Order: sequence, then C-alpha cells, then structure tokens
Amino acid sequence: MVKAEGVHKSFGRLEVLKGINLEVQPGEVLCMIGPSGSGKSTLLRCINHLEKIDRGRIWVDGELVGYVQRGNNLYELSEREIARKRAQVGMVFQRFNLFAHWTVLENVMEAPIGVKREPRAVAEARARRLLARVGLSDKLDTYPAQLSGGQQQRVAIARALAMEPKLMLFDEPTSALDPELVGEVLDVMRDLAASGMTMVVVTHEMGFAREVGDTLVFMDGGVVVEEGTPREMLAHPRHERTRAFLSKVL
Repeated sequence: MVKAEGVHKSFGRLEVLKGINLEVQPGEVLCMIGPSGSGKSTLLRCINHLEKIDRGRIWVDGELVGYVQRGNNLYELSEREIARKRAQVGMVFQRFNLFAHWTVLENVMEAPIGVKREPRAVAEARARRLLARVGLSDKLDTYPAQLSGGQQQRVAIARALAMEPKLMLFDEPTSALDPELVGEVLDVMRDLAASGMTMVVVTHEMGFAREVGDTLVFMDGGVVVEEGTPREMLAHPRHERTRAFLSKVL
C-alpha cells in the first residue's frame, strides 16, 4: 500500500530525511517511534505530498505520490490531480483542525460534498454512521468548542474516514490530549485496525504499538535505525540507539 524508496527531504540546510526505505502492506498497521526531530512527521507529510520530497520515490497503492513518470523523467502533477489523489489518504494531526463555526455533523459532511461532489443526503448518512462508530451520535449538532479534546479528535477521525480513504495516517493523534482522554481515541484506532484499515501511526503510545501494530519502526536522525515486530523490538531491541530511547520511554 505504501512504498518509500531512497526518500530525502531537507528544509534549507537541515536534512530531515536521509534516504528512507519503507514498505507498508495492505491492512497493516505500521507504528513509527523516535525522538522529536527524527523525521517521523515529515515522512508522514511526504506520503500525503503535503511536503515535496527532494530525492527518491513514494508510491501509494502502486501510484507515484505527487508525480507521473514519463520515460526517465518525473513531472509534478497538477494541484487538482494532487488533491484528487490526496483525498484517498486520510490524515489525522496532533491538533484537531476542526472548523469552529460548523457543527460536528457539518465538519464530517463537508469534504465529501465539497471535494467529491456527493449528494448531501449521501454525505449526511455516512457522517451519521461514522459519528456513531466513534461514539458521538449524541453530539451531531454540537460545535467543536463544546467538546473535550478526545471528542474533537474522534470527530477528526470520522472526518478523515468520510472520504473513504484506502490509507490512514496518524501524526501523534493523542499527544495534545489530557491523559484521561487518550484511551477513547486509541479505542477508535483499535477498531479501525481490526476492520482492516491500512494505517501508519506516529505515536509515543508504546502499549498501543505493542498491542495493535504489525510493524514497529524506530527513526532517529532522519534514518530508519531499526524495524521489526513491536513485541520483539520493545522487549529485545537490537540497536544501541533503540535501547537508549526505549529505556527512557518505557
């Protein structure tokens, strides 16, 4: 579902990604861990072409991200085509980014109507189903400011799912939440994983990674230092840098 090959990304003189190679199979949950500044969030944004890579290739479901190849040359896609492909990938950020002047139901309905030109009745029916799925059937007419952080993040997940994506990207979705609200968001993500959704999750929740993840990737300094099954890596990390990081977070 996702393949990254030799991906490099710099911001000015700061090289953030230094040749990333990564694969995510359909239905797999890949969790990425590592210290701040290791390149995890940047890689996630590159998968969605929110950031343009400097070198390398990224494919999602067999299609190049952001470009089309003709012969030996790469050509960047038009903004409209990039937006069309991006609509197939759901992304949930640390901050909820909900529209404050719209109700919960309107927040979830908007993209299918505005981007996919779906009939309002179709979008509303799906939005209601998704909000029930994340446990918010009683909040349809509520505005974001009236919700807890955990509830807002669950709305954000429902909003991403409303576009019926083939892949979900989560960028530390619980890091902005009070500790007692983390569990309700992780429960929704567990349900998503159990349903077979392909997910790439940047997280500091090691329990979630151990329980739900199929693959665990440790990044540091813009490279993949180590990857393997979560239980094996968390219990017996092979690399000294991985051991040092895990000793501080476990």
